[in-house]
Amino acid sequence: MFDEMYESDGVPRAPYAGVARWLEALNVEALRMKRDEAERLFRRIGITFAVYTEGGDPERLIPYDLVPRVLAASEWAQLEKGLKQRVRALNAFIGDVYSKQEILKAGKVPESLILQNPALTAPMHGLAVAGGVYTHIAGIDLVRTGADDFYVLEDNCRTPSGVSYMLENRAVMMRLFPEFFATAGVEPVARYPERLLRALQSVAPPYCGGDPTVVVLTPGQYNSAYYEHSFLADEMGVELVEGADLVVEDDVVYTRTTQGLTRVDVIYRRIDDDFLDPEVFRKDSALGVPGLMRAYRAGNVTITNAVGAGIADDKAVYVYVPEMVRFYLGEEPILKNVPTFQCNRPDELSHVLANLHELVVKETRGSGGYGMMIGPQATKAERAAFAKKIKADPEAYIAQPTLALSTCPTFVDSGVAPRHVDLRPFVLCGADRIDIVPGGLTRVALREGSLVVNSSQGGGTKDTWVLRGNGGA
Repeated sequence: MFDEMYESDGVPRAPYAGVARWLEALNVEALRMKRDEAERLFRRIGITFAVYTEGGDPERLIPYDLVPRVLAASEWAQLEKGLKQRVRALNAFIGDVYSKQEILKAGKVPESLILQNPALTAPMHGLAVAGGVYTHIAGIDLVRTGADDFYVLEDNCRTPSGVSYMLENRAVMMRLFPEFFATAGVEPVARYPERLLRALQSVAPPYCGGDPTVVVLTPGQYNSAYYEHSFLADEMGVELVEGADLVVEDDVVYTRTTQGLTRVDVIYRRIDDDFLDPEVFRKDSALGVPGLMRAYRAGNVTITNAVGAGIADDKAVYVYVPEMVRFYLGEEPILKNVPTFQCNRPDELSHVLANLHELVVKETRGSGGYGMMIGPQATKAERAAFAKKIKADPEAYIAQPTLALSTCPTFVDSGVAPRHVDLRPFVLCGADRIDIVPGGLTRVALREGSLVVNSSQGGGTKDTWVLRGNGGA
């Protein structure tokens, strides 16, 4: 197991040298007091995470860990290259699926996997999107197993969340430890909202000229990520709207204001496809905007991320992303996939069923840590029950080896101890450039030995530092 802070002989790795000195100067009680202060700050800010399946008070804080996760400049430079390459390929794939389907005709991706996929959105066929961009905000989940070994765990091309925690974690870190942060030489993340707005404006319909109107479309305050919707709208200086605030007239989208109707050019939607437009998708949706797809098809509004982009989120489609890189870009993939078994293939299904005790099994369309089983941590009865599910619907599952995820120092009740982490960088794709703020959201499994980092499953978050040089923070 790779410890990101310490060499095998216990000497801190160069990027963590400053963190090691900082921790040595703080005792457990001082860290505990700072953790309590951080919790009070987050409660005052109102940054909570709603879990509506649990009963009781659904609003809770995602635990924030004080010890930053540190990446050297050289490590980040390689990740950035790989992330940009991967998102270019994913955008090309989504566009191809809804137009010529050349990758299917070439036999590089099975036709049945795409054409029979519930995430394939028929109204998107033949629809030309602004700038040829389908996933404008991508959250690419990465895990690390060694000094130079980073793997993509999954791609989030629909409505990836968590960027508000990246920004608020940094703000709280700077407030709690200003002297330490000021001397650490860390790349900033604060310009993310500015870069997001620029990316959204760049894909506005051509009639807009230089001042397109952007809005953030939210399902409302009962959505688990509502804080983030409100936060990003406020940071970008744009309106936060719900479906009832928008109206479509003559295939043009307007927002209702006290001064009358104002035309909307770009909608950063945080609503799932099924609820966007009751004329086209779910008839019972009260969250969407009747006629929105008509305006979209007419080229009078840009929706980000594009409708139908979820076809690239499927965990069975994930297997073919390296081939997408080769097919569309003519390049070798920089970032590696986790080796993956597809249960719809009889030989691989047999292997999975015979080795459930050492595999991680996931639903191909699952998210948030739900619908998965970690074989080494599951009981015999749990594995048997999951085997029945897989046999009943093999196409709904994939399996992967249990990776030895890297660990970072984390402040827990017993003191500072290693805990497993992943990383979600946020990739912004506009009409003219791909942009990534240095870092992302580090999620940490707070329970000892746990590999599940999702906030919905009890995980926490950390500030992620990318150093300006290769020295220690």
